[in-house]
Amino acid sequence: MNRIFNTIAAAFIFFALSGCSGCDDPVNPAPGGDLTGIPYNPVDYILEVPCDFPEMEIPGDNPLTIDGVELGRFLFWDPILSADKTMSCGSCHFPEAAFTDSLAVSTGIDGIEGRRSSMALLNVGYFYNGFFWDGRAATLEDQALLPVEDPIELHHQWPDIVEEFKTHDFYPEMFRKAFGISNTNQITKELAAKAIAQFERTMVSSGQSDFDRDRCEAGFFMSSDAIEGLILFSNEVGNHPGCTHSHSSSNLLFTNNEYENNGIDSVGPEMEDLVKFLDWGRGEVTNNNFDNGKFRIPSLRNIMLSQPYMHDGRFETMDEVIEHYKTGGFTAANSNALQQPFPLTEDEKEKIIIFLEALTDTTFLNNPAFSDPFN
Repeated sequence: MNRIFNTIAAAFIFFALSGCSGCDDPVNPAPGGDLTGIPYNPVDYILEVPCDFPEMEIPGDNPLTIDGVELGRFLFWDPILSADKTMSCGSCHFPEAAFTDSLAVSTGIDGIEGRRSSMALLNVGYFYNGFFWDGRAATLEDQALLPVEDPIELHHQWPDIVEEFKTHDFYPEMFRKAFGISNTNQITKELAAKAIAQFERTMVSSGQSDFDRDRCEAGFFMSSDAIEGLILFSNEVGNHPGCTHSHSSSNLLFTNNEYENNGIDSVGPEMEDLVKFLDWGRGEVTNNNFDNGKFRIPSLRNIMLSQPYMHDGRFETMDEVIEHYKTGGFTAANSNALQQPFPLTEDEKEKIIIFLEALTDTTFLNNPAFSDPFN
């Protein structure tokens, strides 16, 4: 009798265990769960760019895919990346402010102000010479990792976030579809950063600014004031060589991707004075005093929507910015030789501003592909 009972019990246990092993939900796998039941069929994401735009350099180990971009969009907007679940990347880069936060300096989850403004993200995939105002991140993938663990920003820890991803309702499936991982234990912060970088590389101009339509659309022309503003912007006025030495229009990005001291701080003209900058900027990264006070030259696309201006948001309006450049700014040992007074009349200044308004791309800002998927 006992032998029969034991046989039946053993059979019951065998079938019970066998049944459980086949009952895993492939869409919501258990921790450390197998993901191979979820299809992995990567489809290339094709970037749409305005006419004559340069081809974007995409890293060979992080090609754009539809699922990778979608995962990046969710991660970009998800407050899961912050320690108290109140802020996301999008908290400092929201569409209505041209993907900045409209603040002079950004504030993190603990209410601590940083030193610098958040930077606009339009065409960020073309910025090959470092990221942040000081260029401390070499790639978009590197950049995506840093704000999460910055104690002034999201103030979280990547290992903790990765553990949350593994048991999340939908992220295991999204990571599988984006990167072909076979198990939730293969989810990493590096894959999360790759997905965010993919999403950010899709943030390309729509081609619908007046400037782009003037270039690319037959029968459409910028206003005569905007055209005069472009001429003033691009050509020598007095001893000033024009603005294109820093904000080149020839490559259509309106930035030279370099780091410069644009004369907004007075420290003195000698080499030893360069240590007097309150914010060393690029010099903090290179450990070269000659780079102190130098900051990334931002793109001017959507510049009229991304105030306040400069790395610390010291200028509230574009009128203040141009007034600064009219003076030529302060001279230091590392000043650009092309930094000269810009003698403009009030009418000429207004026409330059009208031209800058022609670089506004509201179609980009209103693109639902960049919007918060949680709203």
